[in-house]
Amino acid sequence: MGNRFICMTKKDVKENGSRSKRIGRSQRKLLAEEEFLHKQALSMALHQHQLSQRFEGSMSRRIGSTSKRRNLGDESFSNGKQVPEILENIQTKKFILINGEGFGAWCWYKTISLLEESGLLPTALDLTGSGIDLTDTNCVATLAEYSKPLIDYLQELSEDEKVILVGHSSGGACISYALEHFPQKISKAIFICATMVSNGQRPFDVFAEELGSAELFMKESKFLIHGNGKDKPPTGFMFEKEQMKGLYFNQSPTKDVALAMVSMRPTPLGPIMEKLSLSPENYGTGRRYYIQTLDDRALSPDVQEKLVRENPPEGVYKIKGSDHCPFFSKPQSLHKILVEIAQIP
Repeated sequence: MGNRFICMTKKDVKENGSRSKRIGRSQRKLLAEEEFLHKQALSMALHQHQLSQRFEGSMSRRIGSTSKRRNLGDESFSNGKQVPEILENIQTKKFILINGEGFGAWCWYKTISLLEESGLLPTALDLTGSGIDLTDTNCVATLAEYSKPLIDYLQELSEDEKVILVGHSSGGACISYALEHFPQKISKAIFICATMVSNGQRPFDVFAEELGSAELFMKESKFLIHGNGKDKPPTGFMFEKEQMKGLYFNQSPTKDVALAMVSMRPTPLGPIMEKLSLSPENYGTGRRYYIQTLDDRALSPDVQEKLVRENPPEGVYKIKGSDHCPFFSKPQSLHKILVEIAQIP
């Protein structure tokens, strides 16, 4: 619409003037209203730009709201009509977002934007061999190696600094691992349809209902990758595109599915086959929260319910109509819950 008012030749202006004499009063009124709205939109855009420059992009003074004003049913990614509400008394503002199998930091782009608009400080990490991390996934053999970017980040925090960890899917094993080794640096741990395993359990065990036993999967799955040769044990796995669409993205927007199809990477097999050692003294003292996704085909609601029943967290939240990727299919609902958890004393 902007070019309509800027890029008009003299001929266009003359013709437009002649035509305006022929149109009726009501049409002239509509055109005037349209031009007014156009100028108003430009003014609002300029105002937004000035604010973002003033606060250097963090928008920390215009902290957003979710618990009272955001509608769980409205999943439009951006809504200019919503006025951010100031959030008080959030002790921990840093969110560390951890991807699940095959994903990377890229999958959190909506969540990052919404959290930043709320004045919070999200950081999305690529696990080893994920996203744009250049490590060959066939070389990632342990959960410690897989979680190294997260562990490195936590080690660099100051002694009195804490963060909120958010793990998706198999990324839940990584935040469990972090809870065991750095409980003093983690304010809260949020599991999104994730592998919230118990002591001595493997992340893969959580998916056994959908994928079969680990032993059977290792022998017969057509999705396995033998990075060291067919005569060697498998090193990773990756579903075919149609399989991924059905398992992960059954409610996600087409554009996000397209993004995932060109961004997903193989998942290293070693870390999800490793049994976790979790102690009551470290992991057991962590404040855990679980977000269930109720239209999930990768990790069924029944399995998620079993996880929270066998390893009870401090709080459980549910997102209706969400597939395995609520950051795509229900970003506003997910954001509302994340902010609500952050506000818990």
